Amino acid sequence: MRRSSSAVPPLLAAVPPYRLTAILLLLTALPPNRLTAQAAPKVIDTTVTRILQQFGQPGAAIAVIRDGKVLFQQGWGVRAIGDNTKVDEHTRFQVASNSKAMTAAALAILVEEGKLSWDDRVIDHLPWFRLGGDAFITREFRVRDLLCHRSGLSLGQGDLLIFGSDYTSAEIARRLRFLTPPSSFRASYAYDNVLYIVAGELVTAVSGMPWEEFVATRIMAPLGMRESSPALALIDTRSNMAAAHDRRAGKPVIVPHDSVANALAAGGIVASVSDWTRWMRVQLDSGRVDASTRLWSPAQTRTMWEPHVSLPIGEAPPGLGFLKPNFAGYGLGWFLRDYRGIKLVWHDGGLQGMLSRTILVPEKNLGIVIFTNGVTGSYQALGWTVLDWALGAPKTDWLSLILARDQGGQSADQAFEDSAGAARRKDIGPSLPLERLAGRYTDEWYGDVTLSVEGGHLVMRWSHSPPYTADLEHWQYDTFRARMREKTIADAFVTFSLKANGTIDRMTLAPVLPSTDFSFDYQDLLFRPAP
Repeated sequence: MRRSSSAVPPLLAAVPPYRLTAILLLLTALPPNRLTAQAAPKVIDTTVTRILQQFGQPGAAIAVIRDGKVLFQQGWGVRAIGDNTKVDEHTRFQVASNSKAMTAAALAILVEEGKLSWDDRVIDHLPWFRLGGDAFITREFRVRDLLCHRSGLSLGQGDLLIFGSDYTSAEIARRLRFLTPPSSFRASYAYDNVLYIVAGELVTAVSGMPWEEFVATRIMAPLGMRESSPALALIDTRSNMAAAHDRRAGKPVIVPHDSVANALAAGGIVASVSDWTRWMRVQLDSGRVDASTRLWSPAQTRTMWEPHVSLPIGEAPPGLGFLKPNFAGYGLGWFLRDYRGIKLVWHDGGLQGMLSRTILVPEKNLGIVIFTNGVTGSYQALGWTVLDWALGAPKTDWLSLILARDQGGQSADQAFEDSAGAARRKDIGPSLPLERLAGRYTDEWYGDVTLSVEGGHLVMRWSHSPPYTADLEHWQYDTFRARMREKTIADAFVTFSLKANGTIDRMTLAPVLPSTDFSFDYQDLLFRPAP
């Protein structure tokens, strides 16, 4: 998230300064990670180096544990392009959606303590909770429903209120009443982030402390995760922190970190792979920290690791039949599937310029973590490569497979641009002069945007998301292309519809490119001229 220059984002501003200081002191005063570390074996070192080079990936860090011991933890490449400072096992990365499992664990701790049940109604703890104004869904929504992506919301629905906006987590959670789920409740799977924000609010309501404080004191501190933080705002990003990188013209460039300060429970954690070994170890040991300390019981692990919703299973690519799972589902904060007949508990994470993967193999007491500081598919190639090595599986050329897929996606975008440009009728329209299209528009869920004529074209400004300022280029008929001034934000098509009397009825948006990340859910907006 590209926030203002305020040192403390709005969400954390609600936490008293003395409590922020206490969190910082707690984490930095923890004893160092004493799990014995080793360098990666030569075959892994050589392969990782080659994968990073081929993808043009600035850096990565990887750790593998088995039976509670670190097989290796190591960094490759650099923390930032233009700086020769190397990534090591202590370099911190944003783990993004790998944070979701920690939110699930926070709720598991509260369940273990008898402070709530997985089957409690959410409104019994958060009386203000509403989803889409549907009384039945709101009444029947249970705690576990917050975590398993079966609410009926569409893929990424609600994300526009997170990235680049000034909405707080509490405001985002309360504005869910304006979203209309397009699918039936509990009928199918569709990944979302906003309900994990509600889960974070639930942790706060039940425990009496903000989500970030609960995670820091009840999970990170007992595990000795001294290099981790529940929020980017709580660390000094100049101290062994990987820079975020986007790709421009095929080359990596440094971009601002997404702080996601209003969605910490969905993706706010920052960690090193050295610390993440501790998190994987407690997961694989069903909540046990040591002989005298347990965070949750094996029963809670079974609940988090069992499928609560099924995922569709497609055909594997030709020659890769072993990739097709026999089952695929989502638990509570974890994806679930089998691979070569072995159950995997795993999750990916992605923010602007940061991609990661965690893989747990309970049957082998094995854990793998991959952190990268770029937007390439290298983290997937690395994840599959290291998993095969750890399992002793037949060798697969993951580099070539995933690199080809990445390049195919870029080619598909270019093909779309070419075909759409060739079919474009920019000589027709718009129906109204720009001055009559200008004005203030309101979407019930998002809020306002304003259009003004500047320099002979329309400029769109978003009331809650300043980085989304866009120059509107006439495309064809009554459709314009919103070219975002911040290049990390996806462009959108903006279309005006008129009433029979020639006045504006509505303004709708849609992503331009097929590869647009699902978090740019422009299609969920319906703007009307403001009264």
